[in-house]
Amino acid sequence: MFAVIKTGGRQYRVVPDDVLEVGKIEGEVGTIVQLSEVLMVGGDTPVLGLPTVAGASVAVEVLDHKRGPKVIAFKKRRRKNSRRKRGYRDEITVLRISEILTDGAKPTKGPRPKREKVAKEADKEADAA
Repeated sequence: MFAVIKTGGRQYRVVPDDVLEVGKIEGEVGTIVQLSEVLMVGGDTPVLGLPTVAGASVAVEVLDHKRGPKVIAFKKRRRKNSRRKRGYRDEITVLRISEILTDGAKPTKGPRPKREKVAKEADKEADAA
C-alpha cells in the first residue's frame, strides 16, 4: 500500500517505513504526527481524492529537525561596483512513515524505541577485569 501526500507545497509518494526530508513540521522529536492531506491511496483498489481522500491520513514519526545545505544568492551588476551576497538554509524535518490510515482510523503504532549505543572497548575491558 502506498499514498501520495502533500506537505510544504510538495507532493511525496510514501510507503510504510520510508524516511524522507520535508519542510519544517511542528512536532517534538520522537512523537507521532498525522498528515491529513492525502491526495491518493494506492494498493489493490486505488482511491483518488478530489482534491484529498476523505478520512485518510498518514501517521509519521518525527526523527529530527535540521537545516538544509546553504544556498548562496550572489548578484552583481557589472561596471557599477554593485554586489550583493545573501545566503539561507531551509529548515528541514526528517520523518519516518509509520502507517497509512484510511476511514478516519487512529494510529496504532507508537514511536520506535531508540537504539542503545554500543559500549566502547574500554568499558568491556573494565568489565572483564
